[in-house]
Amino acid sequence: MPAPPMNLFAGIPADVPQELTDCLHSGAGLRIERIVSRGQASPPGFWYDQADDEWVLVVSGAARLRFEGDDPVELRPGDYLFIPAGRRHRVEWTDPAELTIWLAVHSASTLSGERPA
Repeated sequence: MPAPPMNLFAGIPADVPQELTDCLHSGAGLRIERIVSRGQASPPGFWYDQADDEWVLVVSGAARLRFEGDDPVELRPGDYLFIPAGRRHRVEWTDPAELTIWLAVHSASTLSGERPA
């Protein structure tokens, strides 16, 4: 019997004082997360420097990312991008007026040699 369907928008609290991250699926070098933000951003001076590749989609809301050495990138609903492992980046802004819901797919990087065939 297949697993029952789930809903990406279910279970989100009305108040989001901290960014929420829920793992929707994981296995063999892959992790899929729902991230919910409302006005959160990376702390000053903080940069993500991840060991895994990440593909991210903004489902609702809006965000601004900055990659080290580049201009900011604005993301609106439907916008997605690929962040290779080791590419330093930060979240500069998420919409404070509405929820920003991200779908993030993390996969083992080819840099670490862990990517499944």
